Amino acid sequence: MNFNVDINKFNFNRTTFSGKRVLITGSGKNSGLGQALALAALLNGARTVGIHFNSSYRDGFEMVDTMREKGFDVFAMQADVTNTRDLWASRGFVKEQMGGQGPDILICNSGLTEAGYRFGRALPEKENESRRERRARVRRDFIERLEESKQVMETKIDGFMYMSHLWAGEAVYHKQPLTLIYISSMQALDPGPAVPGYVLANWAVLKLPKILDINLGRENSFVTSFSLMLPFIKTNMTEEYADNPKVFGRWQPRMLETNEVASSITDLLDKKREELHLGIFKLSVEEKKGDIDLNWLKVDLQATEKKIS
Repeated sequence: MNFNVDINKFNFNRTTFSGKRVLITGSGKNSGLGQALALAALLNGARTVGIHFNSSYRDGFEMVDTMREKGFDVFAMQADVTNTRDLWASRGFVKEQMGGQGPDILICNSGLTEAGYRFGRALPEKENESRRERRARVRRDFIERLEESKQVMETKIDGFMYMSHLWAGEAVYHKQPLTLIYISSMQALDPGPAVPGYVLANWAVLKLPKILDINLGRENSFVTSFSLMLPFIKTNMTEEYADNPKVFGRWQPRMLETNEVASSITDLLDKKREELHLGIFKLSVEEKKGDIDLNWLKVDLQATEKKIS
């Protein structure tokens, strides 16, 4: 069994999610941030929580079954967030599971990682490999890396936009307030090497709240939306780097545990709409008396103009 999380770590004794219907994309993966946010919602009073996944169905079903056995109202939702027909088909199911209404809180967390590029560096040679075989291998590597970037960008950009259109539209039509949170990364502003698709996708996520707000026009009062820029979090995807400060050291003294990040996000959600709406919030990690101190910083992105000669 993959679901072996200590759920007590996610009981923060907060009322943030009390009575709320919560849907979290990319929350099926065991030990992932999405799963942590789902547990935070369930353990802190959510009425019902939708666990979304696409390929991580084994982990997702295990979590749903375990939490149902413990008496929580939770359901599984499988969909490809980049497929508009798939999402539209899931709309009725989600509303049925949520008692005929859409979510009060939607967290767009789906995401993929990249294996990494070798810009300007040739692939290592193989013994007894012919020139034509090497050409074929280089071509395959080039195509696979670009395809990986494409999937990363589609999931984060297209998927988040599609979810916004679907559930913000429902919120406006039914006059039902919706809080929409977009999960981004610090790499949006401080890029790391070898992950161009990931960096570009997370940069685009920072603009989604403003784009949505403008397009909702006079109806924008029904939707509160903002983006979160997160540092390195210890998950199945990053665990191999957990003891390598060369990877995360420029941002934090150590990688964060998922329950620490979920706690910080839960605290942030307690703030009023006027403090959150259209904001970009960066989770700052500082060393404090041998441990760490987590604080939210509001980031202001402004374009500047300068004449050129």
